[in-house]
Amino acid sequence: MPSNIFNFENIKSIDADEFERLLEEGYKIIDVRTKAENRSARIENSILVDIYSPDFKKVIEKLDKEENYLIYCNSGNRSKTACDFLSKWGFKNVLNLTGGIISWVNAGKEVLQN
Repeated sequence: MPSNIFNFENIKSIDADEFERLLEEGYKIIDVRTKAENRSARIENSILVDIYSPDFKKVIEKLDKEENYLIYCNSGNRSKTACDFLSKWGFKNVLNLTGGIISWVNAGKEVLQN
């Protein structure tokens, strides 16, 4: 019996510079953190879809599975889980931000705050 239901081996994680480059190419951004986390700091143009929300799958299923998505959270763990879910649900290209928004800020990238 497998010890882990998640398959992170197939999840591609990228650093903040690559993430920013792909944003400029038109990738969509999904923030899987909570509303409170999103209010404190977020990457511009990101779509908030809280992975802890009971509606997470319902909201995700409304998105175009053929689009390219960049996924982030606070430290990279929830976003890696979200990438696994999206891949299993038929999304073609999802990429995880290594280190989450913490690595984004540490790389000197811009965030929006409320």
